[in-house]
Amino acid sequence: MARNNLPSITAGEAGLNRYLDEIRKFPMLEPQQEYMLAKRYAEHGDRDAAHKLVTSHLRLVAKIAMGYRGYGLPIGEVVSEGNVGLMQAVKKFDPERGFRLATYAMWWIKASIQEYILRSWSLVKMGTTANQKRLFFNLRRLKGRIQAIDEGDLKPDQVKEIATTLKVSEEEVISMNRRLSGDASLNAPIRASEGEAGQWQDWLVDEHETQEQTLIEQDELETRRRMLSKALSVLNDRERRIFEARRLSEDPVTLEELSSEFDISRERVRQIEVRAFEKVQEAVQKEALAQATALRVVDA
Repeated sequence: MARNNLPSITAGEAGLNRYLDEIRKFPMLEPQQEYMLAKRYAEHGDRDAAHKLVTSHLRLVAKIAMGYRGYGLPIGEVVSEGNVGLMQAVKKFDPERGFRLATYAMWWIKASIQEYILRSWSLVKMGTTANQKRLFFNLRRLKGRIQAIDEGDLKPDQVKEIATTLKVSEEEVISMNRRLSGDASLNAPIRASEGEAGQWQDWLVDEHETQEQTLIEQDELETRRRMLSKALSVLNDRERRIFEARRLSEDPVTLEELSSEFDISRERVRQIEVRAFEKVQEAVQKEALAQATALRVVDA
């Protein structure tokens, strides 16, 4: 799976178009084909199988990479970094877990591209905390949403709205906005291609959920449900009834109602609820740890 075995992008829009035309020649895989290729690579280290898995997903990398054109970096480098993430995903992909490779690889691709962007921008010198990353990759989108596209400082109400949305301080929003404005304006023109002109803001990342994101969220929700269902088995009937009535119901039952149902005091109901929650929490943590351990064994 060496990088030099993959198509390369030359500079300019013409080079990008040639690259896109070239990667379209690689066939998409049916689920069973993908599964068998992934099994061959996982069990036998079949490099030809890995190469087919990678090349069949180069279009996914290109699609994701296009969403990051607004950061002013060479698109060829962005795609190349995305391909590195794709190859890492193929190495760690477990076909037995029920996911399609595209669903799994999307996160590796985005992570690789975002790390490249953070390394490349002058912003990196100020550090890359979780809040800074959140601001870096979302500030422009939010400014566009509230129509704060003028150069210069944001208005106080705009700063407050963005800070609240991203759960960061207003000072961080002001500082990040000034740094981003210093590196590239949202209104800065980009080179026209085939008679079409535009601005950097035209290339902002599309934050709408993709099909892959929706599938991942659905799978995560189902996993949490399974873990909770399994954890509830540690409760006796009374504990389970109280826990479900107080913690899982959209319209929680009052302590008074449950005290009457079980003929015990409201304080006793509250104690049972707290203890039941602690038992479920402990069971869920044990299950999550077991799954994480099993995943590390597979990755190793």
